[in-house]
Amino acid sequence: MPENSRDAVLKVLRGQKADHIPNFSGMGSITLHGIEQLGYRFNEIHVDPRKMADAAASTYRLYGVESAVVPFDMGVVAESLGATVKYYEKADLGQIIYPTMTRKVIDRSTVVAPEGVSAADAPAYVMKEVERQISEFSFQRPADLATRGRLPVVLEALRLLKREVGDQVAIGSWTLGPFTELGQVLDLEVLLKMAGRKPQVVARHLAFMVDYLADVIALYIDAGADFITVREMGATASILSPRMFKALVLPNLQALFSRITQVPTILHICGDTNPIIEMMAQAGASALSVDQVNRLPESRAKVPGAVLLGNYMAYGAPFCEGRPEEVEALIRQSIEQGADGIWPGCDIWPVVPPENMRAMMAAMEKYGAR
Repeated sequence: MPENSRDAVLKVLRGQKADHIPNFSGMGSITLHGIEQLGYRFNEIHVDPRKMADAAASTYRLYGVESAVVPFDMGVVAESLGATVKYYEKADLGQIIYPTMTRKVIDRSTVVAPEGVSAADAPAYVMKEVERQISEFSFQRPADLATRGRLPVVLEALRLLKREVGDQVAIGSWTLGPFTELGQVLDLEVLLKMAGRKPQVVARHLAFMVDYLADVIALYIDAGADFITVREMGATASILSPRMFKALVLPNLQALFSRITQVPTILHICGDTNPIIEMMAQAGASALSVDQVNRLPESRAKVPGAVLLGNYMAYGAPFCEGRPEEVEALIRQSIEQGADGIWPGCDIWPVVPPENMRAMMAAMEKYGAR
């Protein structure tokens, strides 16, 4: 009897062979066509659990993509810690505007140099003041974590997905990684400078973030998530050197993944991850996700035993702007280069045409059967 989508995805994430190479995602995989079929506006699906679940399930129901994943934007955890997010309630029907961070918990936009400080000296004053605030700041874990911000929306959406499609496809959820999430709530540029000057301060905040993310993820799992993706997007090799990754990022990823034992996990990092792929494999995740910049054959050679997911470009040409036959070639390339799962390099850009989504799934069936 052929495996269903859920079984195939979870088998691959556990390092086993399924009867086909599954096509799924642990990141945003909603389409504008699916949202419009539901009669929803894009801004509504981020704040309403029913609409969030429907939008997540629509990609499976319309095309057969083998997962349903929430949330869709990067502001959920930061908002629960006190950051401010804008939802663009007045967006037009069919307009794609993701929720955006408008203010961090510590944000240089709120710091103004006092009178008497020259225009030339003002930037240095602001940076020094932000550094002081970060040094003196202490995060506080809320006692009512499950009720904070939009966490209740995501949790209810997961429950709905688990109940309605959870026996057919794998239900996924995700958070940013500790380093990237910390940069969502505190000034990232100042944090990077402090990593060299005041490493103990940055380490203290990262340790809190590991604990906080572990608690959030535990809630997601209890609500029905079958697998968890951790997106350490800010730690790509184009931003941090391998030496900095090893010192600043890797230990906290290892601490976080050691806390997630109930379900399979995926570590995703954007950009050129070939210089750090071996350290990524040491983080403790069940699988590694890489984007289109990664040279997949090189990664496969460096970490032959790892479960590698990737790495088609999920925006622009050809996926969103090309022809179906070009999409077929894109998916075939991922399979031939050694991907264990057909998986986008980042969020699927929602404007992808329906015919290209169908071509992607047809390519999985054509080239991914074992």
